[in-house]
Amino acid sequence: MSKTKILYVEDELFLGKIVKESLESRHFEVVMVSDGTNVLSVFRDTQPDVCVLDVMLPNKDGFTLASEIREINSRVPIIFLTAKTQTTDLVKGFSVGGNDYIRKPFSMEELIVRIENALRFKEQGSKPLNGIDTLQIGKYNFNVARQLLTGYNEERKLSFRESELLKLLYENRDKIIDRKDILNLLWGNDSFFNSRNLDVYITKLRSYIKEDDLLEIITIKGVGYRFVAG
Repeated sequence: MSKTKILYVEDELFLGKIVKESLESRHFEVVMVSDGTNVLSVFRDTQPDVCVLDVMLPNKDGFTLASEIREINSRVPIIFLTAKTQTTDLVKGFSVGGNDYIRKPFSMEELIVRIENALRFKEQGSKPLNGIDTLQIGKYNFNVARQLLTGYNEERKLSFRESELLKLLYENRDKIIDRKDILNLLWGNDSFFNSRNLDVYITKLRSYIKEDDLLEIITIKGVGYRFVAG
């Protein structure tokens, strides 16, 4: 069985060495780069299964790298490592194609769980929902396998977790979904940081479907969400 290959970009060399060796001890294959300038050529050469990018890097920051990687590969999971926790930073990271955030300092256990979750979401994202390739969500078409939301003369490529959240909401349409259940299913736990991430994703999905007046993601205060589809 081949090892999961990780492209790890980190300019703090001491931290990077610890993380690289820890991941390798868990049977991951790790290619580490310390300068943003060289990342794209290494990405093309290694074809990693997951990218773990520090946000603050010399020459090119993690957000810029993620955007450039997305032009080459739309499916590879991208996890950001960052000390930034402002909502604007989260939105920027997700808008350039990031799939997850880990706040520094972090534990190796958390990093490994996030990597495994990202790989699982990638695999699930390649499978149609209950054998259906395309879902009709109001006046939008959602191609599950390709993670494309099409409607109103616009085609939008969703991230892995956006797709997972939209599928979850659609599967449970007209029902109240507990916020904690969403966090545990899609993020692995209901920590405050993940809760902030969920807020960002809900806001983004609302903006994606706003042209259809019959679609609505309703917040049930203190409980969760209800997806109304007509």
